[in-house]
Amino acid sequence: MPRPPAPAKPPVKTAPARTGPAAAAKTLPFPTSESIQNARPTAKTATVKTPAVKTVPAKSAPAKPPRHEDASATAAAEPLHKPGDNDINVYPFHSQHKPLRKLWQQWQPGQPQDSRDARGAKPSAIDLAAFDPSAKPFSLDKGKQQDKEAVFKLATELDALQNVFYADRRFKLLVILQGMDAAGKDGTLRGVFSQMTPLGVRTVGWKAPTETEKARDYLWRLHLQTPASGEIVVFNRSQYEDVLVPVVNQWITPEQQAQRYAQINDFERMLSETGTVIVKFMLHISKDEQRQRLQERLDDPCKHWKFDEGDLKVRAQWNEYQQAYAQLLAATHTPWAPWTIVPADSKTHRNLMIATVLREVLSNLDLKYPPGAPALEKIKVK
Repeated sequence: MPRPPAPAKPPVKTAPARTGPAAAAKTLPFPTSESIQNARPTAKTATVKTPAVKTVPAKSAPAKPPRHEDASATAAAEPLHKPGDNDINVYPFHSQHKPLRKLWQQWQPGQPQDSRDARGAKPSAIDLAAFDPSAKPFSLDKGKQQDKEAVFKLATELDALQNVFYADRRFKLLVILQGMDAAGKDGTLRGVFSQMTPLGVRTVGWKAPTETEKARDYLWRLHLQTPASGEIVVFNRSQYEDVLVPVVNQWITPEQQAQRYAQINDFERMLSETGTVIVKFMLHISKDEQRQRLQERLDDPCKHWKFDEGDLKVRAQWNEYQQAYAQLLAATHTPWAPWTIVPADSKTHRNLMIATVLREVLSNLDLKYPPGAPALEKIKVK
């Protein structure tokens, strides 16, 4: 029987404490134990039991929410966010652009929670059904072609940001794409990251663990593939498979499930405190859309290689997987690694939303090229 989850402990300092004016002037673009402590509000204003999206029910017709084009119009005029004492959304995940921030928050599983405050407590699952997989909140409302052009423009902007990100070398970026079969993880890679240079971008597609990997802890193989300084790594599936497949098939106990949530949160916090910005996307597809996409793979011989008979077994467990997702989204939505739920029935909108969020996160890092070397200015190439 596994040991029960450890009780909450004081934050562990992973870097020397800084004091004095110099420390006050420097704001880290990723959360440390100290910054999380400072960002924690004095009174609990929200819990995972009341996700922000519930203010906009998927099936109702409320007042029209702000659109992506409204957010873009004000983006250039507003300053970048710096974390404050009463703000639990830690930079760079908090947008200072109010329309975009409001829109983004509607597609997050509630307010990010510091998991160390609730060790040993079972988090309430979010209502995943409240997030409409066919919605297009980031659409420009000018037709599919306009959205496609916007995706290409964003991909070009991401290429420029990645160029500075690689030269800057202060940060690492880990993008996690998680979702049901046929949710569009491969399509996201093609649509969002296609313009970036392969020099600083790497993709890892996770399959079932090998015998060598099974002989070690489940996070061992993932840690080996995390990004280096200046590198962007995209995980196609991730450590969250280890709280999906074993949970649905009841290979682990509820106590082990809670233990894994805590371990994953601590793993991501360690990465964050050592310079890795973690952006997590749950590609939310409807059961009917998945059926159509799987059938397309069966009907086209050129796509048979993409089909696995195991996909049908997983599809038969659809409700169980939706529940497992609802639980993990609530338990692992933290200030240092928040989730964004992406409605993924529309492939174009899926790419548009993910590219928009990534551009916002990278822009918030205040990236810069390293200072030039004065000695080189005098050198003339003959």
